[in-house]
Amino acid sequence: MGKVINYFETYFDWFYIPRVTITDAIEIVIIAILVYYIMEWFKKTRAWTLIKGILVLLLFTGLAMVFQFNTILWLVRNTISVGVITVIIIFQPEFRRALEQLGRKKFISSLFSSDEGNGNAKLDKKVLTEITKAVFSMAEVKTGALIVLEQEVRLGDYERTGITIDAEVTSQLLINIFEHNTPLHDGAVLIRDNRIVSATCYLPLSDNLDINKALGTRHRAAIGVSEVSDSITIIVSEETGAVSIAHNGQIIRNLSPDNFVTQIEDLRKQETVAKKVKWWKDLGKHEK
Repeated sequence: MGKVINYFETYFDWFYIPRVTITDAIEIVIIAILVYYIMEWFKKTRAWTLIKGILVLLLFTGLAMVFQFNTILWLVRNTISVGVITVIIIFQPEFRRALEQLGRKKFISSLFSSDEGNGNAKLDKKVLTEITKAVFSMAEVKTGALIVLEQEVRLGDYERTGITIDAEVTSQLLINIFEHNTPLHDGAVLIRDNRIVSATCYLPLSDNLDINKALGTRHRAAIGVSEVSDSITIIVSEETGAVSIAHNGQIIRNLSPDNFVTQIEDLRKQETVAKKVKWWKDLGKHEK
C-alpha cells in the first residue's frame, strides 16, 4: 500500500501547478515588457544582424554539447569571456544610446502607441515615379546623388548621422537636396515607408577589393550599405551622369529609365518571395 501511495505522490508531483500570486503576475508583466523593449531596440539597429549570428553560434554550441564534441566545447569555454567583452565593445554605441533613450522614454504612452513604420512597406508607384523623375533629371546635368531605399533591415544607425527631414517624396525635393552648394547635398538620402526621413547620411564604405577602380566614394558607400543590409541604393554619378543600383553587395550600372524601374521592382519582388519562402520553411519546421 505504501508503494502505491508513493507512486501516486510521485505521479502527481509532475502535474504540480504552483500558486500564482499578484506579485508573480506583476513580475511576469514587467519581464515581458523589458523583453519586448529589448527586442524592439535590437531590431531597430544593426545589432539585430549580429545577434542572429550569435544565436547561430549558440545553436552550434548546443549541438556540440549533445554530441560531445569536446574540442569545440573546450574552445567555447576558453573564448566565452573574451567573446562577452567583444560584444560589449561592438555594441558600446548602441548600449549608450539605449540608456539615453531609457531616461527619456514614456513607457505608459508608448505601450498604447502603434509603430507602423517598418522597412517592409510597399514602395508606392507614385513614389517610384517621383524618384525616377528626379534621378534622371539629375543624371542629365551630372548632379551626384545617393538615395537609400530601406527595406526589412532598419538603418537607424545611419539615419542618425544625417539631418531629420520626414517629408513626402517628390522629384523637386530630391533634386533640391542634391543641388550643388546646398546644405544637404553631401551624403545620402534615406527613404522609409514612402517618406524621406533623413538627408546627409553617412554610409559605410565597402572594403571589397574586386570593386572597379573607376568607381568613386559614392559608389563604394552604396555597395557598403548594401553589404550590411537588404537596402536598395540608387547612385547618380557626378562624373558621367550614369545611374546605378546597389543591392546585396552587387552593383548594376548604366541603367535607362525603363530598366531602372524594372530593376527596382524586381529586387523588391525577390525580397518578398525570399521572405515568403523563409516563412513557409519555418512553418514546416514547427509542424514537424
